[in-house]
Amino acid sequence: MAEDEINLEDDAIALEDSKDSDVTDVEVKGIASHVMSQFKKSEDYRYDDETRWVRAYRNYRGIYGPDVQFTEAEKSRVFIKITKTKTLAAYGQIADVLFAGNKFPISIEPTELPEGIAKDVSFDPKEPQELRNQNDSGDVVSPYGFMGDGKELPKGATAKSLQDMLGPLGEKLEDVENLKEGSGQTPTAITYSPAMIAAKSMEKQIMDQLQESHANKHLRSTAFEMSLFGTGVMKGPFAVDKEYPNWDEEGEYSPVFKTIPQVSHVSVWNFYPDPDSTNIEQAQYIIERHKMSRSELRALKRRPYFRDNVIEEVISEGENYTKKYWEDDLIDYNQDSYVERFEVLEYWGMLDTEMLEDQGVDIPKELKDFEELQVNVWVSGGRLLRVVLNPFKPAKIPYMAAPYELNPYSFFGIGLAENMDDTQTLMNGFMRMAVDNAVLSGNLLIEVDETNLVPGQDLSVYPGKVFRRQGGAPGQAIFGTKFPNVSNENLQLFDKARQLADESTGLPSFSHGQTGVSGVGRTASGISMLMNAASGSIKTVIKNVDDYLLKPLGEGLFRFNMQFNFNPEIRGDLEVHARGTESLMANEVRSQRLMQFLQTASNPALAPFAKFNYIIREIAKAMDLDPSKVTNNMDEAVLQAELLKQFQGPPPPQGQAPAGANPMDPTGAGGGTIGTGQVPQPNEQGFSGNGQANTGQPQTPSQPPAPTQ
Repeated sequence: MAEDEINLEDDAIALEDSKDSDVTDVEVKGIASHVMSQFKKSEDYRYDDETRWVRAYRNYRGIYGPDVQFTEAEKSRVFIKITKTKTLAAYGQIADVLFAGNKFPISIEPTELPEGIAKDVSFDPKEPQELRNQNDSGDVVSPYGFMGDGKELPKGATAKSLQDMLGPLGEKLEDVENLKEGSGQTPTAITYSPAMIAAKSMEKQIMDQLQESHANKHLRSTAFEMSLFGTGVMKGPFAVDKEYPNWDEEGEYSPVFKTIPQVSHVSVWNFYPDPDSTNIEQAQYIIERHKMSRSELRALKRRPYFRDNVIEEVISEGENYTKKYWEDDLIDYNQDSYVERFEVLEYWGMLDTEMLEDQGVDIPKELKDFEELQVNVWVSGGRLLRVVLNPFKPAKIPYMAAPYELNPYSFFGIGLAENMDDTQTLMNGFMRMAVDNAVLSGNLLIEVDETNLVPGQDLSVYPGKVFRRQGGAPGQAIFGTKFPNVSNENLQLFDKARQLADESTGLPSFSHGQTGVSGVGRTASGISMLMNAASGSIKTVIKNVDDYLLKPLGEGLFRFNMQFNFNPEIRGDLEVHARGTESLMANEVRSQRLMQFLQTASNPALAPFAKFNYIIREIAKAMDLDPSKVTNNMDEAVLQAELLKQFQGPPPPQGQAPAGANPMDPTGAGGGTIGTGQVPQPNEQGFSGNGQANTGQPQTPSQPPAPTQ
């Protein structure tokens, strides 16, 4: 392929458009064939997984599969959908963790020893000016320290390099003369944390991007498939232009477009990983299968590096989508085999550099030394819609697959529906037997001796029915037999199977609303103990969400912002932390522990060791309140304290009772009801046995009452 047919931009190579791909794409047809062969390999590998998913979906929907055969004696076809109840309970717990406190459980923190940015810097505004620039000998030195002060700068460091290490605080603190690296050592010193400020700026940026891309909707879909099928898949982030509605002053529609990172959910049915890998990190490639309409296919032309003319060629040849065998099981109605859609394969993975060169793709000089390159290829109808190098640095496959229960020997995890497959079958069988037996035992079995009846009669039975007997026929002609009822035994087995379902899934029934709990669960403390014990199994699931979904998602957004966002306030030596496991702790328990710690730290001897601003913020979070709205930062707290002092007024002079207090009150209760201090003696003020008002003088004895007649 000629050099002018390669589009080189931002270290990304892409095939240019072609008016006739049958002629110009002859040399690169091998790439499309390679993608199709890898797709076929992955499809064959996951056949057994598809069988498990189809069975899990049927159990969730309450549908019997073709493998279930009923005998002629079985009349009932009931399906007890306990799998649906358990799946929705697990999905609800995962969703509660993902959206606890209206905030994604992702945080950005600086590393322990950040490089390129100062961890802490401080200065003392009350330090005398003449001492700021003098050492012990009285010599004037640099305002950034002196020899022997323990703050030696590394070799080659300059005043500018120190300012660069301040990150977003560089311009704000450039006029500070006695700025030093490290935390302040004096009571009046002011300490700033540039690394922490950069981390929180990055965290705020990521949270805003997640909200802009409606990530909560995609995360809920991922959590549902993870609970039901065992694996949830997300994709991204990718830069997309989001349209914001806007009208100008004349009423004309003038939308505003903003480029944001977009994350999306990928159904496990359309996800085809490398069969020789057990996780995303080991995968050589990932293929996503798209089902696109004509409009969706044409919309690809608005995205970079897609070949417009080749897309029109594919559309002109007509729809090429082929249904898979499992698609009929996922719909509730019969659909024709022909589907008016296009099948598009999106390939992310490694391709040998030699293979790209053999297919006629010119490799830039700076990439020729690599033995393999990661590319993104789109194929439909055997034609290449897009071939481009992975634009992200470092180049990684932009997919995240989180297992519900980790299977270390397979890429796909194990879902809740699979864990209770046998117990669901038992519950259905016992309930069908109980229903059939209840129907049989609820009616009389009627035995008729026709030799004793007049021929030609209607043998139907109803109230008031009259049968005519043969004259002189001996014995009884009609007999009623009641079938024995054994439904209770079947229901006992059903209850036992349901208990086994609780054991196999790790989700007890009381954790998702079962009533009538007896024993320990009758009290609030008892049910709290049971709930804490039941959360042990879901903690493993949340840990998988942390490791395989939240942390890679946060790292992907972090890399995206570091590569494409040039805001200096978010740059620093930072790392991503997933906080899903921490969010799993019940808010009531967490707030109770925080309150206990707050009481302990209120001790004047321990108060200097506690971070009260952090404790107050965490208490607000545990109560599902926004800390930024209900708590003050350090500056606002100082202002608030000064305002409270003004409302309280000046303190009373020493030796004088506070305002509103009675100095003559001997109880010391300040007018309250709690008796403290000395107890009043007889004839003293405040003694209840005094006959007159409290005058403080001895009372004369009263005259005895006159005798009555």
